[in-house]
Amino acid sequence: MSDTAPASKFTPRVFSGIQPSGGLTLGNYLGAIKRFVSMQDEDFETVYCMVDLHAITVWQDPADLRHNTRELAAGFIASGISPDKSILINQSQVPEHAQLGWIFNCVARMGWMGRMTQFKDKAGKNTEKVSLGLFGYPALMAADILVYHATHVPVGEDQKQHLELTRDIAAKFNHDYGVDFFPITEPVIEGAATRVMSLRDGSKKMSKSDPSDASRINMTDDADTIAKKIRKAKTDPDALPSEAAGLENRPEARNLVNIYAALNEQTVDQVLADVGGQQFGTFKPQLAELAVAKLAPISSEMARLMSDPAEIDRILAKGALQAREITAPILKKTYDIVGMVS
Repeated sequence: MSDTAPASKFTPRVFSGIQPSGGLTLGNYLGAIKRFVSMQDEDFETVYCMVDLHAITVWQDPADLRHNTRELAAGFIASGISPDKSILINQSQVPEHAQLGWIFNCVARMGWMGRMTQFKDKAGKNTEKVSLGLFGYPALMAADILVYHATHVPVGEDQKQHLELTRDIAAKFNHDYGVDFFPITEPVIEGAATRVMSLRDGSKKMSKSDPSDASRINMTDDADTIAKKIRKAKTDPDALPSEAAGLENRPEARNLVNIYAALNEQTVDQVLADVGGQQFGTFKPQLAELAVAKLAPISSEMARLMSDPAEIDRILAKGALQAREITAPILKKTYDIVGMVS
């Protein structure tokens, strides 16, 4: 009897989600959403989620949460996530997420949760004052993934540890109950060019929480704002190198080249083969033109979608029905395995 269920036994299915905590940025787009879009056309069923239950692990203004959830959905759709190709959902509209989350709370161990570095980073020295949800949220994340029997999850560096925990929870459940029911989900590691840094400090990740709006490109920024932020992005006085090794110890230069490469679907070396030797006064206008061409249509489409929130709600309600066709039988079987009377 195996204590793991290889992902190959299951329908190839991708699950991933983003918190609707406001302010979708270029970092979200290049680090996650662009990859979500491309996976729709690969050999996977794809499920993409606004994880609002995770968002409330820290306090959210209710009106803002509703707005941010719809705005994130608009960002997904405007970026190319098609409700006809993917299941697009709001987490709280699919109750099986939370129901399986409780089962996994009883499978996971306190010691496992206590080792999560992201909890330590977010809680800081005030661990006694943060919500129980913030401490236990990796178990809900495991439920988000496994309630679909998802076989693959695109992850960045900051979520790798949580996916490892998901695998541990699946393996322990299977072992404890003598089943091969949950898959051992495989990570889909993102490319190096997708970690987008601040336009004002190349050593810090681009963040919606940075007090300086000039540090980031918001997916709601119009063409003029995008171009202006890139023109004013921090750089150094040296010319661009012809090879990637020349970007070492040049964080701002590396960030702008990475952004260009990701937007243009090139490698860093391919970009540098074309622009090596250029000063930033020449390179920045090229980057600005590319960014506007790629991002301004998304911004415009997001604005159009947000002008009709009822249509967004309709899309999410349809997605919830589709999702529950998958999740309800999986939860029912989980309850049966655990010994719940149904």
